[in-house]
Amino acid sequence: MKRVVICGVNTAELPNIKGSEMAGLMTRLKQGDKLARQLFIQGNLRLVLSIVGRFSTNKDNIDDIFQVGCVGLIKAMDNFDEGFNVKFSTYAVPMIIGEIRRYIREGTCVRVSRGLRDIAYKVLLSRQNFNKQGIEASLEDIAKDLDLPLNEVLCALDAIADPVSLHEPVYNDGIDTVLVLEQISDTKNTSEEMLENVALKQAIESLGDREKEILRLRYFLGKTQTEISESVGISQAQVSRLEKTALKQLKKSL
Repeated sequence: MKRVVICGVNTAELPNIKGSEMAGLMTRLKQGDKLARQLFIQGNLRLVLSIVGRFSTNKDNIDDIFQVGCVGLIKAMDNFDEGFNVKFSTYAVPMIIGEIRRYIREGTCVRVSRGLRDIAYKVLLSRQNFNKQGIEASLEDIAKDLDLPLNEVLCALDAIADPVSLHEPVYNDGIDTVLVLEQISDTKNTSEEMLENVALKQAIESLGDREKEILRLRYFLGKTQTEISESVGISQAQVSRLEKTALKQLKKSL
């Protein structure tokens, strides 16, 4: 077998255990033999590997699909009964395939509704039909073909698109590499605002515990001075005085 490393496993070195040995391992693992369980899983990794090849079209996700297939293998192993009177591989293959299909259908980092997936499938099918006719269809053409609003077509395609890492390189001249992260602007957290936030935190830390608590209740939790006086056990006049003193100190520090 050609050497391929998946999840740190050299597939060329996977053990090839005979059926009679597998049956013996199954009997032992059902009795709680941990070593037999480990050997049984290793002995069936070739089965998982043969199924993974049907689903993995992207070398980047083969590790993930292989791991999911192993989960299906373990579930099959745990649920298998020697009284089923079938070979383990016959029982395991549908469970491994089902686990992988479920992962592919639902295992994306963003959950996509079935409705959007159905629209995306129709869009891809429409594009394929146009291509067969030698037509390079635009999204407007596809939307018209499916009698759907253009924004629905766009949303459906965006929903099934693979997410891009912020550390994905978008340009490399051999010396410098520009990442996606470096091309995204942040209008909310500018350097000036970050510095101001750091300065504000440092200024607050210079206050006494009671002043910090009053400012927290007043400006972060939105409490009234009356509510604060009841919470900290002092009069409203004292709360007002401490609040003003604390604010003056903050302004001075900033």
